[in-house]
Amino acid sequence: MSRLNINNLTNENEDGSPRISGISTFSSTAFLEAPKGTTAQRPENVAPGMIRFNTDSGHLEYYTGEFWDEVLVANNTLDGGNRGIFAGGFNPDPPPGGTTFANIDYITISSLGNALDFGDLTAGRYASAGCASQVRGCIGNGTSIEYVTMSSTGDAITFGSMSAHGEFPSGFSNSTRGCFAGGTFYDTIDYITIASTGGAKDFGDLTEIRRRSAACASSTRGVISSGVTPSASTDVIDYVTISTTGDATDFGDSSVNRDTQGSCSNSIRGLFAGGSGGSNVIDFITIATTGDAQDFGDLTIARRASGGVSSSTRAVFGGGYNSPTLLLSNIIDYVTIASTGNAQDFGDMSYEQNSGVASFSNGHGGL
Repeated sequence: MSRLNINNLTNENEDGSPRISGISTFSSTAFLEAPKGTTAQRPENVAPGMIRFNTDSGHLEYYTGEFWDEVLVANNTLDGGNRGIFAGGFNPDPPPGGTTFANIDYITISSLGNALDFGDLTAGRYASAGCASQVRGCIGNGTSIEYVTMSSTGDAITFGSMSAHGEFPSGFSNSTRGCFAGGTFYDTIDYITIASTGGAKDFGDLTEIRRRSAACASSTRGVISSGVTPSASTDVIDYVTISTTGDATDFGDSSVNRDTQGSCSNSIRGLFAGGSGGSNVIDFITIATTGDAQDFGDLTIARRASGGVSSSTRAVFGGGYNSPTLLLSNIIDYVTIASTGNAQDFGDMSYEQNSGVASFSNGHGGL
């Protein structure tokens, strides 16, 4: 075995690093410094397996031959598993106004059982959107944002403001940045830095104005599916690169025009469940590619406006209501993300006034 002790290597022109072949191991008690830079500085004409540190995401990433993906996906656990949170809700009875609630529930995604009380929002809210890091979950509604600490229980705290989104924006995030997209009736996408507090900033625009869309994410890509345009429901799926800013790009289409779905993901696959018209259908996409959604299976009952939370292995959908009867549901379903098939019973929410909840977890695909 050969041994090489040096402080620095460059190529013959001193404008880059040389290519070293035949080395099988590095031995050191110090560290190995990988090339680093922002997402915008990713090199071109790279070979599969090349590794660099992305200073935007704070993660090592490698080139698959088609796209850059993270080397590791964190699986932060709590109480024996990842925690999912459902916040707020709405009971349309008695009409015409109905009642809005501030309740926050939580579950341990790896287990089965009924949801437990976490605390309360700063005010009764529904038709909100959620996003989260491993540490903090944020709830965006209208023009305000509030947050909770995932590892504890307690009431939400004011985070800051965002641009006008109206009702039913969608939310998604990676480990550092959260995004809120669309609303009644906007095409705006905002972003926040989850670890800090303050006002949201402009990210870009969706491909069309819509509300009641659903969203999920990997560590690099956010996907926004379906919703309601000013004229009708839509099957359009958009995507953005979370660490950059800019307008959304067409991803593909959902299996049918639909709105008010529950959604969540692991780092590979995104799921969209239920929706308008009394649907029990679950669709899935592969986040790193583009293309139309495919059939996954069915929820235990048809419903819309449910919340979706996930770990790396399991997707859970809680609450919602049956349209057009407006029958509220406190049912929680789950599926195994890597497979396809119908949902199974997980447990129940602690309250039935949970149509239009904001939902998020500390184990979703963006972390």
